[in-house]
This record gives sequence, C-alpha cells and structure tokens, in this order.
Amino acid sequence: MRLSIIMPVYNEIGTLEEIVRRVRAVDLTLNVDGSNAMLESPMKLEKEIIIVDDGSTDGTREILSRMQTDAAVDLRVIYHERNGGKGAALRTGFEEASGSIFVVQDADLEYNPRDYVSLLVPILEGRTDVVYGSRFLGGPRAAMSLSHTLGNKGVTWFTNLLYGTVLTDMETCYKCFRRDVIAGMPLYSERFEIEAELTAKILKRDYSIFETPISYNGRKFHEGKKLTWRDGFTAIATLIKYRFRD
Repeated sequence: MRLSIIMPVYNEIGTLEEIVRRVRAVDLTLNVDGSNAMLESPMKLEKEIIIVDDGSTDGTREILSRMQTDAAVDLRVIYHERNGGKGAALRTGFEEASGSIFVVQDADLEYNPRDYVSLLVPILEGRTDVVYGSRFLGGPRAAMSLSHTLGNKGVTWFTNLLYGTVLTDMETCYKCFRRDVIAGMPLYSERFEIEAELTAKILKRDYSIFETPISYNGRKFHEGKKLTWRDGFTAIATLIKYRFRD
C-alpha cells in the first residue's frame, strides 16, 4: 500500500522545505480494525510526495531542484511552465501519482501532516472511500478571521443544500480518497474551485464523505494566503454547474 501526497506549489519559498520535512517525518505505521480492513494491523504504508510547481517565480524552483538532487526515491517534482492555478496543479498530480490512496497537501504550514493517520484509518478499515479533514469539528486551530469563517461555512452550507449532505468543511485542503474514486473522473477546474468540483463529483457518484477533526494554523493574506472572497462566489457557481452536468 502506498500513499501519494499531492502537493501543489506556487511561490512558497518560505515554507516549502519545512512542509516537506514534516511530511517525511510522519510515521504511517497504522493500526486498523474490522473485517473489511484493507491491511492487516499493524502495517506501514509507503509514501510518495508528488510536488507540482505551478510556475513559481520566487526561488521555489531552485529549492525544488536541490531537493531532487538530494532526495530519496519518495519525492517527484513536475514543473508547469506557467501558473495555471491549484486545480491545474492537482490534475497533473493525480495523473502522475502511483499510490492506491491520495491525499492533498498544501505547501504552506496551515495543515499538519500528522493528521494523515486520522484521514487514513477510516479508509483502511473499509468504512468509507473518502475522508475530509474538518477544521470545524473541535480540533486545535488558530482563530480564523470572521470573514474567512463565514465564507467557509456559507459555501459548505450551500454544498449541503444542493447535494443533500451534512458536511462541515467542504473547502478543506485535506481531502483523502482511494485512487479509484477519481479514476476516470473528468476534472476541469483551474483554480481553487477544484475543491467544489471534486466534492460535487464525489457526491454525485454516491460516495459517502467521512469527516474527521484536524488541526489548523491558518495564515493571513500578508503572510501569503492566496484564497480571497471572490473564490467563494466561484465555488458556489461551480457547485451549481456540476449539480446539473458532469
């Protein structure tokens, strides 16, 4: 069993090396329970890190080049010549990944890779094929701004209304799923609306999304946060579009 960590990167020179170090440090020796378990307990999962540099211009590419030279076999880097957006980077990462389970990891330090265990266990125990890490289920987190909190909750509420579900955090970065969940799934989003497109198409294919609490250390715009209020409206438009088409 192998976990593919898909990491889109755009101008993250200040955090890239640390997040890769944290991902590598995670111990994926897991204990699973249940007759439907994919693994015998305990079992250590392999990791591969798929980094897609989406046209960085701040020196990130030089760091990645050095990582490739020094790295063990767990790291692969794909370069986009021009910035296409998070959706474009994720699509490339999904195509290049070889693991049986995928997880999305942002290149900043907002999400803690130690939460991988909580994301993986429900899948490995056969309880679900898709797990989202929720920032609103009581895990430790830095306080979000009011506008960011209301935006996230508003888009999630709209998702629940359209798709008849009860998610608490549709916009979370930590989306973890078996490879076959998105095998053959057409994905078109270029930017942050990829979160809405993935969720819409997962739900339309009748997969049940399991949520688990995660920690969160959100950064502010002056620290490099790229998501804006405009992306909330784009997410809503994407949810509506894929509710009625594929």
